[in-house]
Amino acid sequence: MMKFKKLLSLVVVAGLVFAISSCGGGSGSKEESKKEVTILYPNWGEGIAFTHLAKVALEDKGYDVEIINLEPGLIYGELSKENAKGDVFLDAWLPHTHAPYWEDYGDKLVKLGESFSGGTTGLVVPSYVDINSIEELNDHVDEFDGEIIGIGSGAGIHANTLKAIEEYDLDFEQLTSSGPAMVASLDKAVANDEWIVITGWKPHFMWANFDIKYLDDPKGVYPTDVCAIVSRSDFEEDSPEAAQFFKNFNLREEQLYSLMGAIDMEGEEAGATRWYEANKAMVDGWFE
Repeated sequence: MMKFKKLLSLVVVAGLVFAISSCGGGSGSKEESKKEVTILYPNWGEGIAFTHLAKVALEDKGYDVEIINLEPGLIYGELSKENAKGDVFLDAWLPHTHAPYWEDYGDKLVKLGESFSGGTTGLVVPSYVDINSIEELNDHVDEFDGEIIGIGSGAGIHANTLKAIEEYDLDFEQLTSSGPAMVASLDKAVANDEWIVITGWKPHFMWANFDIKYLDDPKGVYPTDVCAIVSRSDFEEDSPEAAQFFKNFNLREEQLYSLMGAIDMEGEEAGATRWYEANKAMVDGWFE
């Protein structure tokens, strides 16, 4: 009987040791789960480039990365939730263009860094168009068919263009499309030497691909911004290494256009991967 009790005691002790070990292993599993990052991004050229570069760099460090394409308002709203399904957004135009979103959600978000530090927006025309200011548009309504080719209504530049139409009393209508559709319209117009005015911004690969110019904006409707990197409030606590990477993530204009060119030629994943491999020392340095 005593031998049985001793055996039973050994079994209980072994069970406790296993349970404690399992709890310790659970902590490790939780740590492992932090090697997952979900990036939310809009369908804008620079946002696509930032996102896919981050994806391939993080995956090279052993992270599981999911990317989800959403309208900007939905991105801000999702990241502000207590149980957000996303972690980070690399293309937040702050402090001006996305100011309404920041007013609604900014107190529940964290600005980690800047993916690009010199963002500009405005009305853009081919360089052969012989006007130089928004104030001159009404003198050439027919040449432009009375249209400003814009992007999605959720973009800050869309709202600023509506403001520009009002401020300058323009006899123009803004056509809502998408970034790719807008660039396709520009490409078609340039090929035929036609006049066109679009809503444009830097950074964007169209500045590398077309001879274009901003129209002067004497009323200051279109502001200067940064492309900020914002995250859900507890992301840095959950994933300190990834947060450090995003704090350091920053591209100069020529670097970004080179990345966007690679993506344009080879596709999002392949182009970003090739660019990362060619610039691995710099990008990996962002983890430090």
